[in-house]
Amino acid sequence: MVNLYQNALIPAMKKIKKLLAPAVLLLAALLYYLFGYQHNDPDTDPGVKPSEPGGPVSISAPASLADLMEIPALTSGGRIVEHGAYVSSYNPETLIPDWVAYELTADETGGDKKREGIEFRMDPDLKGCTQAMREDYSGSGWTKGHLMPAADAAFSTRTMSETFYFTNICPQNETLNAGDWQYLEKRVRQWANRYGSIWVVTGPIVGQNRYGTIGDRDVVVPDSFYKALLIRKKNGSYSAIAFVMDNDDDRYYLRDCSMSINDLETLTGFDFFPALDDKVEEKVENTVRLSDWGIK
Repeated sequence: MVNLYQNALIPAMKKIKKLLAPAVLLLAALLYYLFGYQHNDPDTDPGVKPSEPGGPVSISAPASLADLMEIPALTSGGRIVEHGAYVSSYNPETLIPDWVAYELTADETGGDKKREGIEFRMDPDLKGCTQAMREDYSGSGWTKGHLMPAADAAFSTRTMSETFYFTNICPQNETLNAGDWQYLEKRVRQWANRYGSIWVVTGPIVGQNRYGTIGDRDVVVPDSFYKALLIRKKNGSYSAIAFVMDNDDDRYYLRDCSMSINDLETLTGFDFFPALDDKVEEKVENTVRLSDWGIK
């Protein structure tokens, strides 16, 4: 009964969010004009510095960002950081991203830049927010797991380097990181080649937080990880699929850990691919066509 109620509730909540979105943006703009623009103009207030390009953006500001197919419905919970190859919603409480989103094209999968010599480091574009550091992972028994894999951004030195920011990293089981999760990442690149491009949203599920935290900053260790994927086929129709793998050293076969986007939304609370037309979104996100993904 609970699952039926949730499945019925999610589409209704999505429609409400979309109806309210213009009003929220209008209200935010009005508040900014009344309380921000007049008092925080960098030309008149010497104590305020203009925002830096590429830095965190307010959820009410990036209308063009919200229109991107890969971006989940923006909420006030995360700090949004946009880089050359991905967008991250960083959680200042868990010190890991809630999600990382990007579009991967067939041309981008052929990158040949090398990761040797690139160090994991704090994101310089995330100002005024505590971040994880390398010391938090040292001796913890957990690897620094990329959400957007470095190989997906190997088409330029800069974009690959940006994937080593902690706004793209989570504590991950070593066997999972180098095994089934990496295999899924390779399959994502294959699907990008097959369909010309693929929209990806990936992130952690904290769940019951059964693994606790690591480091002096208490970086949360997720219970599991997810990927939400969307492709557009040659006939113009869309197909979507989601995967969830627990953060352990068990084996995960793609068929067994696949699910619909709606089911993943129930697990995570996020609204994926809201830029799709409502009727298309409802059909695509409630259906999994394994044949579209070459999964038997």
